[in-house]
Amino acid sequence: MLEDIKLFATVVEQTSLNKAAERLNLTQPALSRRIARLERELGIDLFRRVGKRLELTAAGQLTYEFAQELRRIHGEYLQRLSEFKSEEAPVATIGASLTTLQTTLPGLIKAMTEKHPNLEIKAVTGKSHEIATLVKERKVDFGIVASAVEDDSVTSIPLFDDILMLVLPRTHYILERPQLTIADLNGLPMILFAPGTWYRTMTDELFRQYGLKPDVRMEIDSFEAIVRLLSACRAGTLLPKSYLRPQLLADNELYVVRIRELELAKRTTSLVHGNPEWLAASTRYLIEETIAFFARNGRDPEPSP
Repeated sequence: MLEDIKLFATVVEQTSLNKAAERLNLTQPALSRRIARLERELGIDLFRRVGKRLELTAAGQLTYEFAQELRRIHGEYLQRLSEFKSEEAPVATIGASLTTLQTTLPGLIKAMTEKHPNLEIKAVTGKSHEIATLVKERKVDFGIVASAVEDDSVTSIPLFDDILMLVLPRTHYILERPQLTIADLNGLPMILFAPGTWYRTMTDELFRQYGLKPDVRMEIDSFEAIVRLLSACRAGTLLPKSYLRPQLLADNELYVVRIRELELAKRTTSLVHGNPEWLAASTRYLIEETIAFFARNGRDPEPSP
């Protein structure tokens, strides 16, 4: 039953049987049978079937909370068990692309180290295909990349979708216009990330698609530097939604503009790992915690007022 409860929690976090089946390397019918068996053993429905959607019942919500508690207890057990294996603090090595390192890892690392104070996290950067190679060669425990990895020897688990958003100083003249569109980027003074990442590639593709030629004032490989320079240069930029936080915008007096065409262009950030048989129990737990972290914490920044 406990194994089926873990499968049930994955269904809840992936929001569908199909996505959960892919995550668990099961067929959708096999996963459906496991969930049905769990409901029979518990003697109560965990989901309401509303058309093609699954909605948690009150009992389902209670069971999901129990599943989360099981994960917590399991993680604490593995952490304490590791103390008997080695006197050294446990170490997790995560591979990440440069964009992911700046946008995604800080929040994850903060949450992980707060929960596991003795955990030491190391990060190795590289392009997405380089991270996939490091995963296969077991030089990192797992990777987080912001693009698809087409490699059958690597398991890729979607975490969240990211989009680009227009960011401007609150006093920028263009904000006087009643409604901004993608065409307003043409000729706009901008500071862009340096070429070589999915983020810049996606930016350039959008410019080409809509025939835009912004006035590119600077190209910098640091989101923090871009944010700090926007007001001084009276320029705009396109930043991944995953990087934007209310406090960041407030501290730098910035304004986020939602533009339909930008929101249509999405890039999925995924967790990649190698053969499950190679993974230590503690690594499998960290992977589960990482997936749960992004399932709990939406990546939508609060829009500027």
